Amino acid sequence: MPHVLPIETPTLGDRGYLVHDGRVAFVVDPQRDIDRVLDLAAAEGVTITHVFETHLHNDYVTGGHALARRTGATYHVGAGDPVAFDRVPVRDGDVVEVGERMRVRARHTPGHTFTHLAYVLIADGADVAVFTGGSLLYGSVGRPDLLGPEHTGTLAHQQYTSVHRLATELPDATAVYPTHGFGSFCAATQSSAVASTIDWERRTNPVLTTPEREFVDELLAGLDAWPAYYAHMAPANAAGPLEPDLSPPQHADAGQLRRRLSAGEWVVDLRNRVAFAAGHVAGTLNFGLDGGFATYLGWLIPWGTPVTLLGETPQQVAEAQRELVRIGIDRPAAHATGTPADWAGGEPVATYPRATFADLAQVRHHRPVAVLDVRRNLEHAGSHIADAVHVPLHELLHRLGEVPGGEVWVHCATGYRASVAASVLAAAGHRVVAVDDDFANAAKAGLHTVPAGA
Repeated sequence: MPHVLPIETPTLGDRGYLVHDGRVAFVVDPQRDIDRVLDLAAAEGVTITHVFETHLHNDYVTGGHALARRTGATYHVGAGDPVAFDRVPVRDGDVVEVGERMRVRARHTPGHTFTHLAYVLIADGADVAVFTGGSLLYGSVGRPDLLGPEHTGTLAHQQYTSVHRLATELPDATAVYPTHGFGSFCAATQSSAVASTIDWERRTNPVLTTPEREFVDELLAGLDAWPAYYAHMAPANAAGPLEPDLSPPQHADAGQLRRRLSAGEWVVDLRNRVAFAAGHVAGTLNFGLDGGFATYLGWLIPWGTPVTLLGETPQQVAEAQRELVRIGIDRPAAHATGTPADWAGGEPVATYPRATFADLAQVRHHRPVAVLDVRRNLEHAGSHIADAVHVPLHELLHRLGEVPGGEVWVHCATGYRASVAASVLAAAGHRVVAVDDDFANAAKAGLHTVPAGA
């Protein structure tokens, strides 16, 4: 029986897979930093002979092209995908022999994209697993709206048809291995499941238990914004991205940091939000490595803006680099390690307060303060604080003029996005308080919240 080894990228909510029979291996949907794949193959003592892409990815830069070049593996990409490099085109029904014990059968499963493919692993004559990419996910499907509103309805219906085809063709015991659905914005909804089978999905997944019209309507109603950097991923993947350079960027001293800030470049502090609020270089932005670092940085940054990374240790900077190459930000302009005092070069460090929703409820009894909600639209529609100004985090840079003057208390759902927003507002000259609390505590604190539909 072949071994299926997930290669997880939890910060982007994706999985790739290394599959082997003890001698040879194939890889499905690898991330850009292929050293992880190579290390796993070496640890397993297997040779990678084939690489498969389920689709031109929208949420990360693939490592498939680079991995095939490095290993000499055959690179299988959908025949319908317009790419600028040599590959073996794959079509519906094609069967690829991998070594002597594994066969891979392609299935056209449009819905996430028009050319999307799933791959069925055949071992000992049985369909034992299916690698579903962005089609059938655990308890969900891949979102159908990433190619534009003019295609969304068509793709939503195709997604339904594709998943039903897989569920009809494959045995109950077939293991399901999706690429998306572990926090990725490519998933229509999220699931906490870590494993599944065709039988389980057939019994529990709304796409397989709901009539088509009802399913499509619910799917479309549940879609919210996706990260802006997605617009750059498919073109990068079609061009054939090369292996990234993960060597340390140049070092920046305090003077260079000031010059970069003055030039409008992004200087990003990687520390957690507690440390950042307690002291940071004025004008720097806080995208902590303890949250959705690459997702939110890639979402907010004007594409092409130079980025300098500030971390307490070289390991933090290296981790951030790895995250950034996965979304196509190949080389930071510079980096520095140490403390805010080191980076400020003798200048005073900046601070701002952190607070809870209980603090907010109490302070509003004594003085007027503005409340800024930076959650996404569907979150805000579900429930929000009465009289709060709502500007989703990903729109904040373009809507700074809508932020009230005076003291602004900024909140999200759990605190991470509020810290990002607070750093943006502080850099723009606002007096901010970052609410570092769970939104479920707002009503408990006595704040007037408006429920869904009110």
